[in-house]
Amino acid sequence: MKSLLLKIILKIDAFTEYTGKCISVLVVMLVLLVGYDVFMRYLFSSGSIAIQELEWHIFSIIFLLGSAYTLKHDEHVRLDILYNSKLISEKMRLWFDVAGILLILLPFCTLIIISAWPFVMQAYAHGEISPDSGGLPGRWLIKAAIPVGFFMLLIQGIAELLKKILFVLEKN
Repeated sequence: MKSLLLKIILKIDAFTEYTGKCISVLVVMLVLLVGYDVFMRYLFSSGSIAIQELEWHIFSIIFLLGSAYTLKHDEHVRLDILYNSKLISEKMRLWFDVAGILLILLPFCTLIIISAWPFVMQAYAHGEISPDSGGLPGRWLIKAAIPVGFFMLLIQGIAELLKKILFVLEKN
């Protein structure tokens, strides 16, 4: 049982690590794109709606698909005042993590995935494009990043939960 859980954890962690490295390339692309956009706008008074939309599309992808990587590396947001307090033991922190994953993270990710899917399908079915002239087509692609990102966060949450369970089993 333990070896099966370890295999699952390692596969999910490897997938998250790989996608995190791929997404880091998007950060460099975004910086270059914003630099180009600013350069063109202020030096040549030439802006592009498509480039501005591409900037927020890339930012959205970084945020949504990078969340699982952030969780894997324990760099996510939490109530650190309480969590890092000397009043709370390591065992209590572990139970806070388990409770947070089970009661908040997994249900929330599931809710977003289920709720976002019709949103994506509607955009696809209607061939939704940018409302701005010169904007980007295929709006459903960026909307699809919502359930994909939350699915990645969900599976990384499962891996983190399994890590906590294995930790508890080893301590007892």
